[in-house]
Amino acid sequence: MSEKNKMPLLEHIKELRDRLIKSVVAILILFFVFFSVKEHIYGFLVQPLANVLVESGENRRMIFTALHEAFFTYIKVSFWTALFVGFPFVALQFWRFVAPGLYLKEKRALLPYLVISPILFFLGGALVYYFIFPLAWKFFISFEAQGTASSLAVQLEPKVNEYLSLVMRLIFAFGLSFQLPVVLTLLARAGLTSSKGLARKRKYAIVFSFIGAAIITPPDVISQVGLAIPIIILYEISIFAVRIVEKKRQKEDATAEEELSNDKDLHTT
Repeated sequence: MSEKNKMPLLEHIKELRDRLIKSVVAILILFFVFFSVKEHIYGFLVQPLANVLVESGENRRMIFTALHEAFFTYIKVSFWTALFVGFPFVALQFWRFVAPGLYLKEKRALLPYLVISPILFFLGGALVYYFIFPLAWKFFISFEAQGTASSLAVQLEPKVNEYLSLVMRLIFAFGLSFQLPVVLTLLARAGLTSSKGLARKRKYAIVFSFIGAAIITPPDVISQVGLAIPIIILYEISIFAVRIVEKKRQKEDATAEEELSNDKDLHTT
């Protein structure tokens, strides 16, 4: 292969490197920005639990048992927040890298998914924060017990790191689960699935939704059902979205066949 033919590949690799560097630098800048307000971010994540604990009418607290636990917890908070906020910029860099190699039709097909994907992730995170967290925390705290003459009291003293891990796990589980319509419609555009096939597998999807929710979420009924039901609803929405994609593709195919037929008629005449 000549040096001239190698240049385009080297240029693509260089551009990919530049896009990755810009993304990493943006994440690092956001990390330091959010680390400066780490207490406020963690306070926002703790607020659903704090609201539930305040209802008990007692002076409650969170603890950490290792010297480095609080420090590394704040690092995790800042890092995940930077990833979340910086995702649109990373997606923009990805778009600018792949867009020059796409046809106009392909650009129009892919661009809406880059816009809707972070919106769906945000909706999933908002659902778990404003609806699932209060219900789940009340469920867990209900296992507290007052001490008696013959038994000790059972009281919750949540650890800082464990609470963050649980919160981030649930937020990302709900956020990623809300990407289901995006994944299925992309598969439909690639011809790997169909609305009829999805409809036939509906009962299996329901079973796997509850199994997946049981694996991803903590062992409580509230968060499991709270994740499984939205997944089932999103699966039904995906079937509807795939039908729209199929109708649009059939229309485009019919138009292409008509244009091809017209071209043949012109050549024959």
